Amino acid sequence: MDKGQKANERKEILAKLNEIHDLYCEGCFLKATFRKEFGKTYAQSFCINQCTVGEMIKQYGMKLRGTF
Repeated sequence: MDKGQKANERKEILAKLNEIHDLYCEGCFLKATFRKEFGKTYAQSFCINQCTVGEMIKQYGMKLRGTF
């Protein structure tokens, strides 16, 4: 895979991550509630470790790491 293909793949992954974030994470009731009740760190930890959307984001992140 040449540099151009890697760059395009990276852009596609970043675009998909932005799309997922905008669609599911912006305005998320759970995130807002956990942040208000338990703090930013807890809410972020929940999103990363327990939320199905967070799991999907992690998978795209792993793909992104593999494109370098």
